[in-house]
Amino acid sequence: MTLPAHMTVIEIAAPGGPEMLVPAQRPVPIAGNGEVLIKVEAAGVNRPDVIQRLGGYPPPPGASDIPGLEVAGAIVALGPGAQDQGWSVGDRVCALVTGGGYAQYCPAPAVQVLPVPEPLSMVEAAALPETFFTVWTNVFERGRLAEGETLLVHGGSSGIGTTAIMLARQFGARVLTTAGSDEKCCFCEELGADRAINYRTGDFVAAAHEATGGKGVDVILDMVGGDYIARNIECLAPDGRLVNIAFLQGPKAQVNFLPVMLKRLTLTGSTLRARPVAQKGAIAQALRKKVWPLLTGGAIRPVIDSTFSLEQAASAHRRIESPDHIGKIVLTA
Repeated sequence: MTLPAHMTVIEIAAPGGPEMLVPAQRPVPIAGNGEVLIKVEAAGVNRPDVIQRLGGYPPPPGASDIPGLEVAGAIVALGPGAQDQGWSVGDRVCALVTGGGYAQYCPAPAVQVLPVPEPLSMVEAAALPETFFTVWTNVFERGRLAEGETLLVHGGSSGIGTTAIMLARQFGARVLTTAGSDEKCCFCEELGADRAINYRTGDFVAAAHEATGGKGVDVILDMVGGDYIARNIECLAPDGRLVNIAFLQGPKAQVNFLPVMLKRLTLTGSTLRARPVAQKGAIAQALRKKVWPLLTGGAIRPVIDSTFSLEQAASAHRRIESPDHIGKIVLTA
């Protein structure tokens, strides 16, 4: 297959607002050892992309400076060793990447590549990797959510939140969530949440205790941080687990650790982007075995808020920074 010499990408001209995302021309990358090259048909837009644009989340050493952490498209080239992972040119795939997704072509480690589930469009497939990898490793591996337990998800209408609601319900957990409007709360309950709390008008700590008969919740997935950290500790049941994956209100908080001791709580968290390829490959294999059958069987599918062309990346960022979106925002190449 003959590839073009150059491609359109979206660069960050300088740290700042959405207008700093500008189209540019760059050489088409080459698939390295253990990598595949994907002709991007769709790329997911995520909060880390926004933070990178603002200058607060630089790519790891060796990663592309082009934003974008998840893509979907067809494989057009195989790097040395990629065939050993079972991939062929022409395969329809989606992939988690450390950067470079806002482009017409993107290399990806072969172990972080997954097949596009048959019922899903490329737009839907591009909405899978970042959120599904994140939810699986944090809710089910670090948080150890089990059947019959209760999960509290903050930001239930976000891409992460909608994914967590769907997966937790599929694996037999009860789900509580918070959201910023009555409309979003209704959507979360229609999606499968047992109860959604409007955090602007209600107290999620009191609601969590009421919904669990005073016991508290078993696992919390939190992207807020700040004063939510102490309130989350109040929400947790004995042996509960708090998992932080972001800190929209900041990473620092004044916390009373006595309840942590008395209730035998676990406070944990993780980031995904800088983890070794082998670890992300292991997450991919767990997803392929345990979650992909739910997607191919139609039991769940990602929630898509809106799509924008690659050249409209600035508009996509304005959308994700607005309080109105529900689910994932995707760029189409």
